[in-house]
Amino acid sequence: MDQPDSVAAHFKANIVLYGALAANLGIAVAKFVAAAISGSSSMLTEGVHSLVDSGNQILLLYGQKRAGRKPDPTHPFGYGRELYFWAFVVAILIFAVGAGVSIYEGIVHIADPHPIADPTLNYIVLAIAFVMEGASWSLAVREFNAGRGEQTWWQAIHRSKDPPGFIVLFEDSAALIGLIIAALGVWASIHFADPRIDGVASVLIGGVLAGVAILLARESKELLIGEAADPVLIAKIREVLDGHPRIDAVNHIRTIHTSPQAIFVAISADFADDLRMGDAETLIEELERRMKALSPWITSIYIRPEKRSDAMVW
Repeated sequence: MDQPDSVAAHFKANIVLYGALAANLGIAVAKFVAAAISGSSSMLTEGVHSLVDSGNQILLLYGQKRAGRKPDPTHPFGYGRELYFWAFVVAILIFAVGAGVSIYEGIVHIADPHPIADPTLNYIVLAIAFVMEGASWSLAVREFNAGRGEQTWWQAIHRSKDPPGFIVLFEDSAALIGLIIAALGVWASIHFADPRIDGVASVLIGGVLAGVAILLARESKELLIGEAADPVLIAKIREVLDGHPRIDAVNHIRTIHTSPQAIFVAISADFADDLRMGDAETLIEELERRMKALSPWITSIYIRPEKRSDAMVW
């Protein structure tokens, strides 16, 4: 059974996911009710959008739990990269279910348009949804900026090794854009007395979701394949090695994230020719200690003494 402190720590670490989940569940119910009463295609699409987002947050929380399992003989580096798998599944769901249903519903409504009975409820629900989504988006932005440093947003997203942070940010951004499109679609369909515009809004919302899904899939795929550690950290590791008098050359430093907060480091280095076996063991222990002091995320280090002429250097 989880201790209260561990439960609180888990909730704090995943506050963005829980906040987005709570907002999306409430919003989804309200949108479906409004769609059923008014007959609005874009409102139905927005309901599906929020429902898919809710499912995504549940999958990411599940992925977090699965990724937290300890290493075992079958998976000696742990299960951290399972989170990347579930992040990729989320991207597929957004594309297949969110975008697919939205575009399909829009096309059906354009082909067989039905006028909106009363837009008042739609406007109320959309306004409430915008406030709730805006609060969730603000929370996601604050958490994302906390770890962004001096990087641009795109650099931070591309270099991030923690998918839930940027997935929720993308989802909430798409949700806000979708709400604006839905509101404009409802208004325009009433103002111009053309219910097909409401269907066009659904198609546009589907297009936004498809674009977000493609971006998320690309980032998740790179993490799933295996990405290197931050270039700044790799440079610091090289400084530790280059600065040691008993190392003649560093052949290569290869790193990979085995989870968002776990890095495996493999090094090939040309040690001094007169270094004895016992001294080499002591030197390797010293180097490992200094490198692990650079980042708590460095969990495993492998150092191979290798002549530069025999090593593959890149």
